[in-house]
Amino acid sequence: MQWRRELTWNPRDLSWRIAALFMVGSFLFALGSFPPYSQLVDGRVVGITFVLGSILFTAGGYSVFYQVINSDDDGEPSSGRRFWAWQPDRTAWWAAFVQLIGTLLFNVNTVDAMFETFTTEQENRLVWTPDFFGCIAFLIASHLFWLGVCHRWWCRRTDDPDWWGSLLNYVGSVFFMASAIGAFTLKTTGEPLNITIVNIGTFLGAICFLVGSYVTLPPHQPARTSADAANATEIG
Repeated sequence: MQWRRELTWNPRDLSWRIAALFMVGSFLFALGSFPPYSQLVDGRVVGITFVLGSILFTAGGYSVFYQVINSDDDGEPSSGRRFWAWQPDRTAWWAAFVQLIGTLLFNVNTVDAMFETFTTEQENRLVWTPDFFGCIAFLIASHLFWLGVCHRWWCRRTDDPDWWGSLLNYVGSVFFMASAIGAFTLKTTGEPLNITIVNIGTFLGAICFLVGSYVTLPPHQPARTSADAANATEIG
């Protein structure tokens, strides 16, 4: 597969918008968990970084849902435009719907995490629980998207961008889950179970989602030289 992709500005294209939203959202999650940033920048700014990342994830998640409900199982656009549809007989619908729920839970988690007056019990209930269940939703959605690509438990299609995107998002969801487990607040200390796992899991998960979204962009097309244009004219 050609790994170099086109980074052009094409907001009218829904697939481009989905990739861009998840890429920028992933970058913000990676930035917020990067130690030099998280340790040196004001905590409120770091919190806002995660909030913005979660909002972009939600926008990307809804865009995927919108794309699914307005296309058939082969990805071809259907007639008309819908902003909501109940299609429980489709695996793609469940994948997009569950992923959207996961992004909304991340919104709750990142907003609540900015409050510093929670007790340990409140921290686990209002911050950790939405994070944990959001990660479960992402794992389920990633598995369903994977089944949509492979149509079975495992396949190997290294020339297929959708295969790489699905695989990287699946791995990213595993890293996010590891981060959520490490973020559980201990009653004895009032501190996360393992802050190193939290940061590493969030950072690597975000990087996986960033690259997984990047590979869904159109492949890079080399610029045509005047000689190439002349040859094409002669052949034509």
